Amino acid sequence: MKIAVVGASGLVGQKMLQIMAERNFPIDELIPVASERSIGKQIPYLDKQYTIVSMEDAIAAKPDIALFSAGGSVSLENAPKFAEAGTVVIDNSSAWRMDAGKKLIVPEVNGNTLRIDDRIIANPNCSTIQMVVALKPLHDAFKINRVVVSTYQSVTGSGKGAVDQLEGERSGTNVEMVYPYKIDMNALPHIDVFQENGYTKEEMKMINETMKIMGDDTIKVTATCVRIPTVGGHSESINVAFETEFSLEQVYSILEKAPGVTIVDNPSNNEYPMPLTAHDKDDVFVGRIRRDETQPKTLNMWVVSDNLRKGAATNAIQIAEYMIENSLVY
Repeated sequence: MKIAVVGASGLVGQKMLQIMAERNFPIDELIPVASERSIGKQIPYLDKQYTIVSMEDAIAAKPDIALFSAGGSVSLENAPKFAEAGTVVIDNSSAWRMDAGKKLIVPEVNGNTLRIDDRIIANPNCSTIQMVVALKPLHDAFKINRVVVSTYQSVTGSGKGAVDQLEGERSGTNVEMVYPYKIDMNALPHIDVFQENGYTKEEMKMINETMKIMGDDTIKVTATCVRIPTVGGHSESINVAFETEFSLEQVYSILEKAPGVTIVDNPSNNEYPMPLTAHDKDDVFVGRIRRDETQPKTLNMWVVSDNLRKGAATNAIQIAEYMIENSLVY
């Protein structure tokens, strides 16, 4: 099993390597790929050193699977070249997510739609992944009509430069600004670029990706996405209106059995999901489960997940594992 990791030196690429090692991912040969300035440098994996190679050399090596985390333009140019060589590409950028011919996959939700001819598979946006893991089992039971979500997203979602900006502001050192304003002691209702409709691209990703992943374009989603000064872990306040009535006992029972979900919900002991406690874990944590008392058939909940793990690297690796386990790699 030959695995290429494209963007191996970045935050998500490094996290992919860490998680592959933790999960004993079946790999015989690692092919790390990074930018031109990194070619020839060494990268560690499982107590061995591997040399970073060029994109052309990686494509020529015909890996079984290529895990991409190198940005949309890199993926648009090179993912088809890997696919033509027979490689399964699992891409973490937004390049292919809304392409009608490409699957957008969260294994717990729609992994069963994958087929052997899927050569380019899109990994969804981090905020969308954790939300649909929590919502899909409830949608199956009660049918979702509408979702109102507000996010509280970590600076790690913007990459290493954003982490450097936050740490530099806290230490009083001058660093390059990734955000248009200070992020320390602040909250920015601005993730990605603003669109003509007043929403940001991040907000529109959550709206459009949710319908595609859930396979239901009748679900209405509205989102407000906010960047906050935490390092690791996105949080979401979710208000969801259903078509049929539910009891809280049913909700708890469904979520307790849902794959990838852990309930942390004991307010009397101050127990609820937080980025600190979700850090470096793969589950989606759900708490503050309660009725919306202003209208019927409506639920409030608080959802937290490590955005570099389940929100990016872990989900991509789970897709790869699914493809291998179901003999969808040739």
